[in-house]
Amino acid sequence: MIKKVLPAIMIAALLWFFMFSPWTKDYINFWIGMSVSAGILSLMGLYIERQNLKELFIFKVPYIYIGVFSAIALYLIFYIGNYISKIIFPFAPTEVNNIYNNKVQADYIIISLLLLFWIGPAEEIFWRGFVQYNFLKKYSALTSLIISSIVYSLVHIWAFNFMLVMAALVCGLFWGYLFNKYRSIIPVLISHSLWDFLIFILIPIS
Repeated sequence: MIKKVLPAIMIAALLWFFMFSPWTKDYINFWIGMSVSAGILSLMGLYIERQNLKELFIFKVPYIYIGVFSAIALYLIFYIGNYISKIIFPFAPTEVNNIYNNKVQADYIIISLLLLFWIGPAEEIFWRGFVQYNFLKKYSALTSLIISSIVYSLVHIWAFNFMLVMAALVCGLFWGYLFNKYRSIIPVLISHSLWDFLIFILIPIS
């Protein structure tokens, strides 16, 4: 299990380095890089877990509502968290604004479509449907949640943006909990995609 997860995580870390590091990000359009990277990782996860796809993609109608309402709940968590972080961390507004700077690299309609139908789903397929799913085979639900969430947050470290790393940690714990609870990628996939759209396009917090 670990032997197939670690190389995949290393590939993810390398891809995130090119997208976020100050030495490489200026040479890459973020949305193209993110789309390609998420696509590579999701296809890799789907291929490796091809015999378990029926289990991973269990669908129930309530999962739609769970995905929608959890996305709204997570947005509210970030809305409140953004307000508090501005009080605690003087650097927070600058770092949050730096995250939003990527929006100028593509048309809003294109970004919206990518977030809703490609990047969000692809990220969940890899991080929860492959990485966390495999940690669950070896560790307890709590341990797998913590490990996968820490890994998910640390691949963002190349941006040298504390707020981004913390945001990824919160998201990893939130979506990881949903995945542990329902053992299906569907509600998490919906939640991630809608949250991306809410926080980046529809109602930005910065």
